[in-house]
Amino acid sequence: MKNRGLLHTLRGLAIAAVLLMGAAGAGATSKTIMVHYMPWFEGPYAFGSGNWGNHWTGAIYSYTQYFNPNQTNSAGQDMIASHYYPLIGPYDCLDPVVSEYHVVLMKLAGIDGVLADWDGNNVFDDFLQINSRMAALYTNVCNAGLKFGVVVEPWTMQAQFTNNIAAATASEQGQMLYLQTNYFNTPNYLRLGGKPVLLDFGNAYFTSSSQWTSIFSVLDATNQPAFFTEDNALTPAAEGAFDWPPMSQSSPSGGSNVLSNTTLVNYLNNFRQNGNSWSAYVSSAFPRYNDIYAQIGGVSNGYLSDNNGVTFQETLSMAMTNASSVVQLVTWNDYGEGTVIEPTAQYGYRDLGVVQNYRRQYIDPSFPYHTNDLALALQLYNLRRQYGNYPVVNAELNRVFTNLVSGNLAGAQTQMAGVQAGKPVLYSQTFTNGQIQFCLGGYLVFGATVQKANNLSGPWQTVTTYSPNTFLQTFSTNISAQPNGTYFRVSQ
Repeated sequence: MKNRGLLHTLRGLAIAAVLLMGAAGAGATSKTIMVHYMPWFEGPYAFGSGNWGNHWTGAIYSYTQYFNPNQTNSAGQDMIASHYYPLIGPYDCLDPVVSEYHVVLMKLAGIDGVLADWDGNNVFDDFLQINSRMAALYTNVCNAGLKFGVVVEPWTMQAQFTNNIAAATASEQGQMLYLQTNYFNTPNYLRLGGKPVLLDFGNAYFTSSSQWTSIFSVLDATNQPAFFTEDNALTPAAEGAFDWPPMSQSSPSGGSNVLSNTTLVNYLNNFRQNGNSWSAYVSSAFPRYNDIYAQIGGVSNGYLSDNNGVTFQETLSMAMTNASSVVQLVTWNDYGEGTVIEPTAQYGYRDLGVVQNYRRQYIDPSFPYHTNDLALALQLYNLRRQYGNYPVVNAELNRVFTNLVSGNLAGAQTQMAGVQAGKPVLYSQTFTNGQIQFCLGGYLVFGATVQKANNLSGPWQTVTTYSPNTFLQTFSTNISAQPNGTYFRVSQ
């Protein structure tokens, strides 16, 4: 949660139509959809019961805690520094159950990967805590088969090194080497033209191409990044730029920051036109802006209406139909500024449903998932919370995760239904060359017994008994042709 730009209200379909005019005639191309992610949320998972990080309490300008998540509001929600409330409540990004929930949602939403907002690995402020949370996120990103990228925030160098540019450059070089060792060389890291993708938020402190060239000089030749700066490309070090809600172009009116419709459209169209002259560019889409800064000792940047989803639909439509190489969804979870597409109490799964529809429309007509499928991520999350101390069930939930991210949603639904009912189940049937095979799943704490019969009224004959086990159990048997068929069931 940092002081980032925003847009003022998109006024209904009139501005929506103007936005679409800017994209008219632009043919859709293959694009990578990434989502900007804030790994800085901290809570009891790491800090102990009742202890919450600054981004939930609002203590980002000082040590004053303006909100107490241990208390609830009239809606029964924990009181957090945001106008929006996560569907799972406030969380700690270090919690693997949380990051698993997030990456399953991303996978089912048609998002290709994460651009993690990163302050560095210096011993300064809460940077090491954020760094550990980014590493935890990366683990589940890889497990889900998603891509990963990093957004650096060099404005932090001003606070660390004041005006000592030599010390700041050396520090940033060390961070590049850290990224090269831990991320750039890994198979899940996002590459463009063979180069690891790296974004620079804010164009702060290091503001010239030559400074970045010096910073990147410590990297291997194979890891010179596909570098993108905000709004304006710092070429030749940068390939191009990415856009962001252009609050710097707004003007005060009536006590708030207002961005005129004309200025907004001009900004988006000018960025697109500039992008066409660069080697590549990243185009952003955003749902709204409604920050909490005025309530936590700061100054609000203004307000951008959600406009019943039109804001996100139209900015995403532009990003999908222009010539950008990467689409950046802004953001997954910046609760301080309200640019949240993660499911919330206010909007549910709506914004992720838009991503699904637009992926199907512009990139992959065969994309199979729909809004109802997104609830499977929450179902898995709740089961993890309920059965965290049951090794056999957790092993089964690991297999549920694998099925969800690999596309076997039917199998995952059957497994979770069994766990919820406290019963074993058979799922993922195959029949090949006269042999039938099932996976055993569901609630296997007490083991399972497979029985067969020639009709549903029995008698049932026990075929195999399985003891409790954390490994995947499969049942297979030869099936001969019979007039009435063969039936199988599983019980405890």
